[in-house]
Amino acid sequence: MAEVIIYSTTVCPYCVRAKQLLERKGVEYKEINLSKEDPQVRLDLMQRTNHRTVPQIFINEQFIGGFDQLYALEREGKLDELLA
Repeated sequence: MAEVIIYSTTVCPYCVRAKQLLERKGVEYKEINLSKEDPQVRLDLMQRTNHRTVPQIFINEQFIGGFDQLYALEREGKLDELLA
């Protein structure tokens, strides 16, 4: 199974939806809540991805994007391939 990491915040509806989608598929993931981390973690992430919003989702260290991109992969039938 692929390594999935979700960077989220405490009050983010798209983070909740991304986690629900992965849970429905039986995918384990590591969540890093940026609300509870050192602010430098968020700054480093923004520099790495050039994105400011959450969730930020990585599958096997590949930056996927946010919930919209994750859902698009699922809708196109490509998500299972990445998660294998």
